[in-house]
Amino acid sequence: MKFLIVGLGNIGSEYADTRHNIGFMVADALAKKAASSFSNMRLAYYAEFSFRGKGIHIIKPTTYMNLSGKALNYWMQELKIPVENVIVIVDDIAIPFGSVKLKPKGSNAGHNGLKSIEATLGHSNYARLRFGIGDSYPKGRQVDYVLSSFDDDEQPALPGLIDRSIEMIESFVSVGAELTMTRFNNKA
Repeated sequence: MKFLIVGLGNIGSEYADTRHNIGFMVADALAKKAASSFSNMRLAYYAEFSFRGKGIHIIKPTTYMNLSGKALNYWMQELKIPVENVIVIVDDIAIPFGSVKLKPKGSNAGHNGLKSIEATLGHSNYARLRFGIGDSYPKGRQVDYVLSSFDDDEQPALPGLIDRSIEMIESFVSVGAELTMTRFNNKA
């Protein structure tokens, strides 16, 4: 059984540690934990490893956020991974910082990466790990906010939240979305 883990973000050093790139950060930490490394492949940085007998394939699209669906679709087809075995890691302004939630499907909530995936797949029935980045920005400054780094008071919590995200991904791979949601979604 194979799984595709998709960390959303933008390539380029200017985006490296921004809120919008938390998907890349979680993907990097997941690959590092498994002692795997990324190679620049077609439409994405790609890494793979085995976890409890299952093939884990991680991509970080090199298409920029607005075309994430193109990379996801290519790798789903290339690896023959069904959509129920796909999980997308995404930043979410609707969730407060410090909260990470798994959703088995749902709306794109205006997120350009999810809009692209939804448009490419033709539906929104794919799991996403929603990493809360909060919404403490002045009206009209959302783009500046998501493309900025985490605040100094948020930085100390980041490693623990990334570790929790990895636990949730491993749980999703092991026991599926429903049990993972029951186990993790109501914890702060």
